[in-house]
Amino acid sequence: MHPLLFSLGKTLSVELGKKKKKFMPYNYQHKYFSLLAPLALIPFFQLSIFYFAIRKKKWLELFLVVFYNIRVCLMYIPLMGFNNFMVYYWMSRYFESTWFIWVSQMNHIPMQIDYDKNKDWVSTQLHATCNVNQSLFNDWFTGHLNFQIEHHLFPTMPRHNYQKAAPLVKALCDKHGIEYKSKTLLRAFVDILNSLKESGEHWLEAYLHG
Repeated sequence: MHPLLFSLGKTLSVELGKKKKKFMPYNYQHKYFSLLAPLALIPFFQLSIFYFAIRKKKWLELFLVVFYNIRVCLMYIPLMGFNNFMVYYWMSRYFESTWFIWVSQMNHIPMQIDYDKNKDWVSTQLHATCNVNQSLFNDWFTGHLNFQIEHHLFPTMPRHNYQKAAPLVKALCDKHGIEYKSKTLLRAFVDILNSLKESGEHWLEAYLHG
């Protein structure tokens, strides 16, 4: 997302401003994030799937993706008509993208975004992400991505085991003095916008006076 649509983190935003680069009005990014980010995600995901399937020569996976989309069209267009199906399909993709953007970025955008500091693996992950407090609703709503720290540390772990691993990870962090950050769901959502606003202000200051 940086720097084509958004300016993220103080260091990168100041650097972008000093270079007088302006792809978007970043000082307003906290206002257009909710609309633009989901719209940008839809083609990004779709093109990424085709790109990596072709690059990695995953021909079976590419066939299944194409076949699935053809099957969906053949099933729904006769029932709804082409125009209604287009509205239904793209609206559902937009709502899906909206959910994914907020759930995935609440653990990342508000965190430290900077160049690699050459720290150890665990410290790097703990500085780059955070958790959202565990509850039945949060587990369900986020698909267990509220345990983003554990997801980063153990990316192949089945998600229903994150809750079991979390106390062990927290104990390790306490032992070595590493902050294990967890917050409420609402706070996490608000922090996205606050972080974008702050980064945009850093960019504008550097752009005008840097």
